[in-house]
Amino acid sequence: MVYLLIINSINIKEYDIKETEYKPVAIFAQSGDDRYINADKMIIKEADVLPHALINHVETKLGKDGSLLKEYVAWLRDRILKWRASENYNPVFHIDVYGTIGLAFNNNVDVMTTYLMELEEIAKPFAIRIEGPVDTGDREGTMVALRDITAELEKRGSKLEIVADEWCNTLEDIKYFADNKAGHMLQIKTPDLGGVNNVAEAILYCNEKNIGSYCGGTCNETNISAQTTTNIAIACKAQQCLAKPGMGVDEGYMIVKNEMNRVLAIANSRK
Repeated sequence: MVYLLIINSINIKEYDIKETEYKPVAIFAQSGDDRYINADKMIIKEADVLPHALINHVETKLGKDGSLLKEYVAWLRDRILKWRASENYNPVFHIDVYGTIGLAFNNNVDVMTTYLMELEEIAKPFAIRIEGPVDTGDREGTMVALRDITAELEKRGSKLEIVADEWCNTLEDIKYFADNKAGHMLQIKTPDLGGVNNVAEAILYCNEKNIGSYCGGTCNETNISAQTTTNIAIACKAQQCLAKPGMGVDEGYMIVKNEMNRVLAIANSRK
């Protein structure tokens, strides 16, 4: 299986990686529209990061005033607190909103920041990330908006993290967003980068700039793609990687989790 060699050949030699011990990378499970049933699956499996939630419509998913997402975050918080097997299970909430917060609040940075901090308060005691709060329809506008929201959150003392996705596609885009601190974390959407070499370079660049590196992708990839990028995420020390393919939780999560466990066992035995 070629992908098992990536961690010990391509990444180590070409990118001068000198790790002597490899560690697990947080796995982000995605729910699709079944954000309630699939959240239960994630809680049972103790996914590190959850649930994605696919909040891609203002009226039916976010709410015109953001109330529907607030209700969902509260439900998710209570669900975990009630059903988690151990108090040590404290996943990070990561919710993709596809620019709907900007649509609901007219891209007003102050208003959006206030709303995001309300979500942060509801999510406690769990940490929360919001992916793609704004999409202005172009790269520059989206970068500026995310940069300004990130700065305003930090100014107000918030711990909520912004994740960039839309318009942050190529290696060049990722470097541009990272250089401008347009988000606390950048999704490295693997099909958009054109090659696994660019995936590795993007993760390493984010790490160098102290920006969270999210080795992501789509639900439409293959098991080979998922296994390959899991190797790269481990070798390059990504902050998290996406459970893929599919949105049913079980399939993508187990492909990535099993590959991660296998690679860690093999790589850490070769000392």
